[in-house]
Amino acid sequence: MPRPQTLLSDSAYQKIRHDIICCAMPPGAEVSESRIGHRLRLSKAPVRAALTRLAHEGFLKAMPRRGYLVTPITLKDVQDVFELRLLLEPYAARLAAGRVDGDRLRKLDEVCRAGYTPGDNRATQRFLDANKAFHVAIAQATGNARIAHSTAQLLDEMTRLLHIGLGTRNRTREMQHEHRSLLRALVKGDGKTAENICREQTETARDMVIRALTQREEFLNIAISGDTRE
Repeated sequence: MPRPQTLLSDSAYQKIRHDIICCAMPPGAEVSESRIGHRLRLSKAPVRAALTRLAHEGFLKAMPRRGYLVTPITLKDVQDVFELRLLLEPYAARLAAGRVDGDRLRKLDEVCRAGYTPGDNRATQRFLDANKAFHVAIAQATGNARIAHSTAQLLDEMTRLLHIGLGTRNRTREMQHEHRSLLRALVKGDGKTAENICREQTETARDMVIRALTQREEFLNIAISGDTRE
């Protein structure tokens, strides 16, 4: 059985990670063990372990003698992540055409159709979880476990970016249409169309995130300059 200290560290990790992803702890914010411990009502040891883990995963940057900094998001970060997604997901959609479990994808799409409200972090996270499951299911249909694993990992990295992008306006209806179009092509076995749709959807998501970053005043300097406030 996990030790109590490990359970406390895991709980702290999940809560802090959630706050970073949904931007309750915004890019560039300074983080200290004492403030986090006070907020979560935990001792330093589990908080320190959680922050160290998040730093290893790239969510935080350690600052000697000052604590941590929520890793800023730069425009180059956005371009790099979406460039990788554009290489991977359209190709996976082409491979998965005619091989997907249509019923499973429809059930996941139904969850996405419930939509979200900008500013409601819980609803947005549920929406993004369902969206991730939809795209991972497509990757799994390729039969290539490495593609599926890489897709899941990449979408985890993108969650914070998409939280920011979806916070500017409600894209539920647009994304519903995007999913339905992709689903039809996949079920029909039309790999070329599925690949093109997936590429267009990814480019739209990239443009949405870039537009949101440059429009939100609190992220503007960080997004453009990559300022780390060190």
